[in-house]
Amino acid sequence: MPSLELAIFLQFFVGLIAAVNPIGIMPIFVSLTSHMSPEERNKTALTANIGVAVILTVSLLAGQMLLDMFSISLDSFRVAGGLLLLTIAFSMMSGKLGEDKQNKEERSESISREQIGVVPLAMPLMAGPGAISSTIVYGSRHPDMASTVGIALTIVLFATSCWLLFRAAPLIVRVLGQTGINVITRIMGLILAALGIEFIANGLRALFPGLA
Repeated sequence: MPSLELAIFLQFFVGLIAAVNPIGIMPIFVSLTSHMSPEERNKTALTANIGVAVILTVSLLAGQMLLDMFSISLDSFRVAGGLLLLTIAFSMMSGKLGEDKQNKEERSESISREQIGVVPLAMPLMAGPGAISSTIVYGSRHPDMASTVGIALTIVLFATSCWLLFRAAPLIVRVLGQTGINVITRIMGLILAALGIEFIANGLRALFPGLA
């Protein structure tokens, strides 16, 4: 049983990496913080990842309640979330970095904001629809207290990992270059597409038992 739970948390962690694609967001982070000092940039990275942890944890705790409020079954949400993940994955595999998560209005609004850690970095670039959907699905699929605590700790671990990556963002962007980042983005898109298909398949199997 412990090994099974560990596998669930690991799958959720990898799914978050694919959905958020922190490596692909790095050029956007460097661009948005180019006018800042290293101390301000590190503070912005910390603010962004605290925001991600809070948003995803709230989604984890309140997700099932929202589904019940709108009388939406978990399996229907799995199919919808899987389709959403597929849409994001296709954009990533075509080499787009953030266009699928941030529209023109949000992009122009972020230029005039001093505090960009929350908007647009934490939301919608990192804790976007794909990451929130994955969190709600996993939280609803494993509603017991031990699993909920484990998923919450996984979210904290993920946010901490992204914070460490963002602190080294300028160096990583220089080392990888645009081509390297595009390659990683496409690989993450492929993983995210596979996760989306799994969501859809599990949801359809439960909604239509005859398909099994």
